[in-house]
Amino acid sequence: MTFLAIDIGNTRLKWALFAAPHPGAKLLQQGAIFLETIDDLAETQWKDLDAPHSMLGCAVAGDAVRRRVEEQLELWDLEPHWVVPAAYAAGVHNCYDHPNRLGADRWVALAGARARVLEDARLRGAAVPRPAMVVMVGTAVTVDALDTEGRFLGGLILPGFGLMQRALEMGTAGLKVPTGEVVDFPTNTSDALMSGGANAIAGAIERQARRLQARTGQVPMLLITGGAAVKLVPITDLPFETVDSLIFEGLLVMQAHRLAL
Repeated sequence: MTFLAIDIGNTRLKWALFAAPHPGAKLLQQGAIFLETIDDLAETQWKDLDAPHSMLGCAVAGDAVRRRVEEQLELWDLEPHWVVPAAYAAGVHNCYDHPNRLGADRWVALAGARARVLEDARLRGAAVPRPAMVVMVGTAVTVDALDTEGRFLGGLILPGFGLMQRALEMGTAGLKVPTGEVVDFPTNTSDALMSGGANAIAGAIERQARRLQARTGQVPMLLITGGAAVKLVPITDLPFETVDSLIFEGLLVMQAHRLAL
């Protein structure tokens, strides 16, 4: 009963093949490609894979990209299923004003986070699970809050590192510099750009974490994921866990709930 999980972001597609469609299933194989090379998947990374029994994916790159992926899935005559945000799924209540307008990747990550805090509560013998902050650092940065009862309270969307730097380069004469490092007191423009962006994102996270703690009365579990997370984690003052697989964990949770219905 192998299961294929697909995460289509704004820049890359990531996939993972699991031995079964449920949380904790063994990871068999995984890969990632840039969106420009999606049309080669069936002849490259997927060529020698055994046919999965089912798949579930989340896509934020648009319908055209999703259809290109579906064409590659014809390699196995596999029926595609895609996450559509709703008012409730997999133990998470969506408090967005218009639930279906929430990004599918954020919705899936919240499901993965909820599963983690429930498991954490079980291991600690706690009657009430902790709240959670889910931070995804990619082309854009999202900072989402989940309360102790599994309610998605809302979240922030910020430009990612690349977008911040390009905006400054476009709006400021002569500010075309290579990527710098994150340091406390930058003494060159490259480091100043990178450090400014990192501190802006870290500040938003820390501010939201304080608000969530005040709202719930508990210190939230902070989960950071995404391709650019490595640039942020060295300066975050809060205790956190980097979870590269959070989207895949959420897809496993959602698929298990789908099959149980």
